[in-house]
Amino acid sequence: MRRDLIALDDRSKVWVYQSNVHIEDEICDSIREQIYDFTMQWSSHGQELQCYGNLFHNRFLVLVADDTTHIGGCSIDSSVHFIKSLEHKFNLDFFDRLNFSYVVDDHFNFVHNSELKEAYTSGQLNDDTLMVNNLVKTKEEFLTQWIIPLNESWYKKLLA
Repeated sequence: MRRDLIALDDRSKVWVYQSNVHIEDEICDSIREQIYDFTMQWSSHGQELQCYGNLFHNRFLVLVADDTTHIGGCSIDSSVHFIKSLEHKFNLDFFDRLNFSYVVDDHFNFVHNSELKEAYTSGQLNDDTLMVNNLVKTKEEFLTQWIIPLNESWYKKLLA
């Protein structure tokens, strides 16, 4: 059963999937409709999940589910299957974890893992650059730590 994000417990589980490209507005509308349909029927062990889903900034597919009823592996598998179907339908990739997103002048940019140190050394990125932390695990973390300065993020460890 789909809920508004604000209605879900702060401990609700979060999954963030980042598209490999900026998604055009018309496609975003279609993807949002499909996310809505998926979250209306998403269940775990025969119980409707209290959940939310949306596409943020034409790039980030976010699913949130209240875990008080325990989200089973089959439920997670169904969400992955759903996202894979979106990838196939719209020729996108939501599972490339080696591209990192950062924000400059309200625009989301990518840097590949292999180029992160060079981007930092050259000044393309600095300690204050806002990085997207797609590893957040709860709604509370999503709301407070999803986009944070590089020097406060786990990316800093990759620069050592």
